[in-house]
Amino acid sequence: MTIHGPAGVEDARADLVTGGGALGLTVLASVVGAALYLAGRPVHASAAPFTAIWLPHIGPGTPLALAVAVLVGWHGQRLAGTMGWRRLMLAGYGAAVAWIVSLALVDGWQRGLAGRLTTGHEYLSEVDGVTDVPAMLRGFAGRILDFQPDSWTTHVAGHPPGALLVFVGLDRIGLGGGAWAALACVAVGALVAVAVPVTIRALGDEDAARAAVPFLVLFPGAIWIGASADGLFAGVAATGLALLAVALTRRWIWAGAASGALLVLGLYLSYGLTLIAVPMLAVVLLARRSGPLPWRTLGAMTGAGVTVLAAFTLSGFWWLDGYRLVVERYYQGIASDRPYGYWVWADLALVVACAGPVAAVVLRRAVSRVFPSTVWRHPSSMLGLGPVVSLPAAALVAVLAADLSGLSKAEVERIWLPFAVWLMAGAALLPPATRRGWLIVQATLALVVNHLLLTTW
Repeated sequence: MTIHGPAGVEDARADLVTGGGALGLTVLASVVGAALYLAGRPVHASAAPFTAIWLPHIGPGTPLALAVAVLVGWHGQRLAGTMGWRRLMLAGYGAAVAWIVSLALVDGWQRGLAGRLTTGHEYLSEVDGVTDVPAMLRGFAGRILDFQPDSWTTHVAGHPPGALLVFVGLDRIGLGGGAWAALACVAVGALVAVAVPVTIRALGDEDAARAAVPFLVLFPGAIWIGASADGLFAGVAATGLALLAVALTRRWIWAGAASGALLVLGLYLSYGLTLIAVPMLAVVLLARRSGPLPWRTLGAMTGAGVTVLAAFTLSGFWWLDGYRLVVERYYQGIASDRPYGYWVWADLALVVACAGPVAAVVLRRAVSRVFPSTVWRHPSSMLGLGPVVSLPAAALVAVLAADLSGLSKAEVERIWLPFAVWLMAGAALLPPATRRGWLIVQATLALVVNHLLLTTW
C-alpha cells in the first residue's frame, strides 16, 4: 500500500512534531546522561547514551559520504520508482556499501575499518587461539563466565560460538585480519538494503518495496553496520526473512531450506536474535493472506533449521546453557552498574539515532492514519494492512521486548540493528512529496553523529 497525494497541513505538522520529538529524546538522553555523570551517578557510557567519545573530526570518508547523501537524497526516490527491479536491487546494494564504507572512513582506514574488530574485547583477538574447532565448541560454555584464567573476551563470551566461527572461518580460508573481517561485515550488512524490499515485494507490495530502498541505503545505523559484527547479524537475519517470504509466496522449497538454515544460524550468532521470531511470525501471517501455506516448503525450512541446531548441539554446545551463562556474565560486568531507570528510555533514544526520526514518523502514521479502530479490538486485522504496517510494528514489538528485559542496557545502537532496519519497511506511508526531505534528515543525522563522535563499535 502506497500513500499518494500531498500531505495535509495538519499531517505534515504532526510528522514534524513527531520527528522533532524523537530527536529531542536523543538530546534529552545526552543531557540527562551528562547531568547524572556530574552528579556522581554515571550511567557508564562514555558519551551517554552513545558508546563513543566526543571528538569532532573529519576524515577521508567525509567527501564520499556527502556525495552519496546528496545523490541518493536527490535522485533516490525517482530512480527507485523507475528502474527495473533487478537493477534497482544491484544499485541499492552498491549504494548501501558506499554509504557504509564512507561513514566508516570518516574515522580513517585503520580506526574505521581495518582495526575495529581487532581490539582486545573483539572476536579477532580469540581467532588465533582456536586451533581445534570441535574442542572449542565442546568447551565454549565453560569459558563464558568472567574472572577465570581462560575466560572469553567480552564479545566472544556475550555471543554463541557461531559469531566466533565466522571469523575463524575467514581466517582459515586465507582472509584473516581486521580488514577482511571488516569488509565481510560490510558486505553482509549491506544486504539489508536488498532483503527488506525483497520481503515487502514478495508479500505483495512492490510500490512500498521501491519506496523503502533509498531509506535503507541512507540508513543512519550504517554507522554501526560498518565493521560491526552486529551489522553482519542484521544482514543474515534480514536475508533469512526475505528468503522466508519468497519461499512462502512462490513455494520455492530451496528458499525455504535456506531461510530455515539462516534463521536458526542467527540464534548461534546472537542470543538476541531469538526476537527475530516476531517479524518472522509477521511474515508467515502476511504470506498466509495469499493462500494456504505450502507445507512442503515449511517442511524444508524446518528440516534445515533442525539440521543447524543439531550440528551445534552434537558438537557439544547446548544453546540454553550458553544463554544462562551469558546472563550471569552480563551481570558480572558493567551492566550491573548501569541504571535500568535511565537505560529503559535512553535505549529508545538510541533507536532514534540508529533508525532516524523517520522511524517515529512511520509508526505515528501507522497508528493514526492506517490503523482502523477495529485493530485495537482485533489485533490480527492489522495484517490486512500489509507489510508497510505489520513489519515496522513487529520490529517495534521486538525492540520493546528487548528493552524491557533489561539485558540490553546501552550499546543498542548496534545490538538492535537486526530489528531497526525493518522500521524502514513503512517508508511508503510517507507522502511522496515529503520523502526527499526526510531522506536528507536521515543522512544529516548520520553525518552529524559520525563527525561529532568517535564511536567505539
